[in-house]
Amino acid sequence: MATEHAEGSQQGQCMNVKSKVIQLFQQVAEEQNVRLPPLTDDLALFDSGLDSLCFAILVVRLETSLGVDPFAAESGHFPVTFGDFIECYQNAAK
Repeated sequence: MATEHAEGSQQGQCMNVKSKVIQLFQQVAEEQNVRLPPLTDDLALFDSGLDSLCFAILVVRLETSLGVDPFAAESGHFPVTFGDFIECYQNAAK
């Protein structure tokens, strides 16, 4: 029973992280007058329409909101797709 609760809680946390990433992604795009394509997991970040300034703003806001910075560690792994980007934050929030 405790394991089921922990798994459910972890899934809920992942969904909250994903929701926050999507929300802030859309917010930054709107503020910077960027028209976003559909935010699918396989969307290449390069094709999202956000430039380096937009991503800098986004990463700072996500760190403030979620309390994690998945890029602080020197793993050498950087996300390529929108799904990868979300996964970075979900893993860092665990």
